[in-house]
Amino acid sequence: MTQISACINKKNITIIVFSLKLSIPSFTSTTIPIHRHFSLESFQETCPNNDQHPKPMLKSTSRHQQQQTMVSLVKSSTHKPHLLQIHAHLTRSSLLQNPKFSLLFLSSLCSSRDLRYARLFFSQIKNPSSSQCNTLIRAYSSSNSPKEAFFLYREMRQKGLKPDPISFSFVIKSCVKFRSVFCGLQVHGRIIRDGFLSDCLLLTTLMEFYSSFASREDACKVFDEMSQKDTVAWNVLISCYLRNGRTRDVLMLFDNMKTEGVCEPDDVTCLLVTQACANLGALEFGEKVHRYIKERGYGTARNLSNSLISMYSRCGCLDKAYDVFKGIGEKNVISWSAMISGLAMNGFGRDAILAFEEMRKTGVIPDEQTFTGLLSACSHCGLVDEGMEFLNQMSKEFGIMPNVHHYGCVVDLLGRAGLLEQAYRVIISMKVKPDATIWRTLLGACRIHGHFTLGERVIEHLIELKAQEAGDYVLLLNIYSSTGSWEKVSELRKFLKDKGIQTTPGCSSIELKGIVHEFIVDDVSHPQKHEIYNKLDEINKQLKIAGYVAETTSELHDLGAEEKANALSYHSEKLALAFGVLVTRPGTTLRVTKNLRICIDCHNFAKFLSGVYSRQLIIRDRTRFHHFRDGHCSCKDYW
Repeated sequence: MTQISACINKKNITIIVFSLKLSIPSFTSTTIPIHRHFSLESFQETCPNNDQHPKPMLKSTSRHQQQQTMVSLVKSSTHKPHLLQIHAHLTRSSLLQNPKFSLLFLSSLCSSRDLRYARLFFSQIKNPSSSQCNTLIRAYSSSNSPKEAFFLYREMRQKGLKPDPISFSFVIKSCVKFRSVFCGLQVHGRIIRDGFLSDCLLLTTLMEFYSSFASREDACKVFDEMSQKDTVAWNVLISCYLRNGRTRDVLMLFDNMKTEGVCEPDDVTCLLVTQACANLGALEFGEKVHRYIKERGYGTARNLSNSLISMYSRCGCLDKAYDVFKGIGEKNVISWSAMISGLAMNGFGRDAILAFEEMRKTGVIPDEQTFTGLLSACSHCGLVDEGMEFLNQMSKEFGIMPNVHHYGCVVDLLGRAGLLEQAYRVIISMKVKPDATIWRTLLGACRIHGHFTLGERVIEHLIELKAQEAGDYVLLLNIYSSTGSWEKVSELRKFLKDKGIQTTPGCSSIELKGIVHEFIVDDVSHPQKHEIYNKLDEINKQLKIAGYVAETTSELHDLGAEEKANALSYHSEKLALAFGVLVTRPGTTLRVTKNLRICIDCHNFAKFLSGVYSRQLIIRDRTRFHHFRDGHCSCKDYW
């Protein structure tokens, strides 16, 4: 290059170009593939003032052929240097204002995810069409700048362009992404005014919008307004109910879909309903869904099989979970992790570790969820040494950095083993920021072991996070009452009353013949309430003969021993168990799900009931499973 003269005349242009090609290897690869397709005429269009034309690389072709060549170039070009050359040609040849070419090129820019360049190109179009606006709105709605989609929609209206259902659909999705209810409501209002309420696909998107903001009532209103409800609309509604904790209604909607017969449940429906069954512990209904899956030929879908493993495991039915697991052809890491977690939550910690070793033999690489299941297995079975070994192994051997869930399992493991100070040091020293859940795990351990000094420190950390809830103070009340610190109990109760903090009532559910029955403490809403209370009184008499004594430390009020025992008599899980004994045949396994942690008294009550009435009981509370058989519990009193 140093040999090239500073004074350039027309005769040595060819020499310079040749030298450039030699000195810049990428010149040929980035320039020739595009311009080699331009004919003499097209080159003249781009260089009208150049009186010395290079020799054309292709023979002159018709304008139609040139345009077809340009279309194929735009579709095949992904690298920015190529796109810049095409942009230059479109600008020079005035094809930029041609709707066909500008839309095609804009789509290519959006596909390349260079939205700044796409926005710049869009601004050069004098009269953009709705399709061009929609292309850019769609790209913004799935990008890291979703708010730009709403701004473009507003700009589109200001220019007099009328948005169509496609425009509205992607703008609504962008409102979900940047979490703006107000913007979404504006768009909904415009949909009504523009008369698009007959577009079922658009209304389905609106349902997703309201569902994401927990507006179940609004989502239901949109659903009711739909003239034709397809399976997708039903699935969005079911997802909305599931997201808002209305799991019983999910089962009802599944039955309604089958009864109406207009839209039959598909594989997505089944996936959502099995999740609802898992949350409720509704084994019978889950088995019905499983039969439907087989009838419709969805049994080979691995995601459904993985969900069924989770559902059966959470219902305490490991044998059926294992049957589903065995039936999976190619087991992926999700399949193995679901089985490992299922063994862990049901108290089979050693078997979970054996499953992990078998998984490694098959060549499947564990992920974060696998180690969450393993650490949970160690926690539920008190395997402290094994748990700490897995925590070290996941980072050193597999390069997986422990997250807050992994540390939470370790804190639970140490807390159940009574190593509270070590658990506290783990939280303080861990590399990720502790969340409210991990502090609550330690607070629960403080309640178990009556360590109210550390419990008070944990509450302070929760206050710092501004994440304290009524349940946290209840745990602290438990700690104070178990140690007889009634003055502190009174002070804390006064604090809760002054702050207007209300506790979440305990709720227990039991499924019988596909119907879920729910109970709260001292419940009188059930149609068979008189029979249930009579049966519970009978059970209490039989258990007392067997040696059952109420654990009065579970009662948080400063009452006499007899008054405390009476106050504990009608907890929600006791009512659910009494109902199960009342309406089922002897020997039937009873499965109860509770939204809060089971208290020590109810735990003892269930243990005695399983022995006296020869029943297998499975109670799943907020933290774990409790399997009772012949007067014993599989959790070995690890609270």
